Amino acid sequence: MATPADIAAMRRAIALAARGLGSTSPNPVVGCVITDAAGEIAGTGWHRRAGGPHAEVHALAAAGDRARGGTAYVTLEPCAHTGRTGPCAEALRAAGISRVVHAVADPTPQAAGGASVLRAAGVRVESGLLAEEAEAVNAAWLTSVRRGRPHVLWKYAATLDGRIAAEDGTSRWITSAESRADVHRLRAECDAVVIGSGTLAADDPHLAVRGIEGAVQPLRVVVDTHATATPGARVLDGAAPTLIAVGEHADTSRLTGVDTVVLPPGAGGGLDIHALLAVLYGRGVRSVLLEGGPTLAGAFVAAGAVDKVIGYLAPALLGAGPTALGGAGITTIAQALRLHMTETVRIGPDLRITAVAATIPAPAPAPAPVPVAKER
Repeated sequence: MATPADIAAMRRAIALAARGLGSTSPNPVVGCVITDAAGEIAGTGWHRRAGGPHAEVHALAAAGDRARGGTAYVTLEPCAHTGRTGPCAEALRAAGISRVVHAVADPTPQAAGGASVLRAAGVRVESGLLAEEAEAVNAAWLTSVRRGRPHVLWKYAATLDGRIAAEDGTSRWITSAESRADVHRLRAECDAVVIGSGTLAADDPHLAVRGIEGAVQPLRVVVDTHATATPGARVLDGAAPTLIAVGEHADTSRLTGVDTVVLPPGAGGGLDIHALLAVLYGRGVRSVLLEGGPTLAGAFVAAGAVDKVIGYLAPALLGAGPTALGGAGITTIAQALRLHMTETVRIGPDLRITAVAATIPAPAPAPAPVPVAKER
């Protein structure tokens, strides 16, 4: 049975893992805490970037000789393969770790098996401690492994009566400066930010991360079926990479030098959402922040491709104007996408509500095989 000290150490490892959000793709975020034989913390670490040392290696380096006879708390099962770095299971064994506690088993065939390697070497291995919390912080990578597509977080801002703009189309600003700053945190934690041509035309958003030191800029993606984007759009300014997804018959002559991809049509008349996610997956994107308007959000929901929702609700009423979600293929209450609320937080004067799908949507069609990094 886990002790309070075990729980505290794993919770700290989970917090460390979160520090890697937005900078480790296509690898997971992982945190590690090492205690010495007396149970005192000897070293900590987290996976900071793809291709760099894993969390266990950082923690072992910090612990030094104090690791011998100690315990390693790791949010993900230590890897057993050699990629751009060596196997962490072997590093833990060589350092003399006597006990390893990991929260979540590694689901990838390339990296899994570290627990078995450690047990075979006489190391005591325990799994499942704070698994739900560890899964939540690593949801993007785990979703990409299990479902073969990026994890999708849909974010929107609305009034208490669900309006995202007034009847005349004005929307700046529904929510507070504090909420808008929080959105930059979400962007910094994701690999790609996605909007549609409607949002591009209405708001000319920039979509790059501001105000967060050291943030890795996400890929800015515009779903633009008819290639209506103009060279002067702020999303094309070079502050971050940009991809324009267009339809098969779009005229892209105005987008010379812009990274574009042609996608097949989707069921609702726009572009195929599964094809878009397959393209992003092939580019190493494991987490998507959907910031588009109601039409694009509806297309993602209809495709069963929304894993998490964050709504910023302002204490205001408009009474008319567009709502946050457009047609999503839901015609009766029995078809409602039921969500499980995981958090409610005050952000300035606003309320931030976080919810995840209560039931897993039907699996999307598997993307075509693509060459991606296989390292954990």
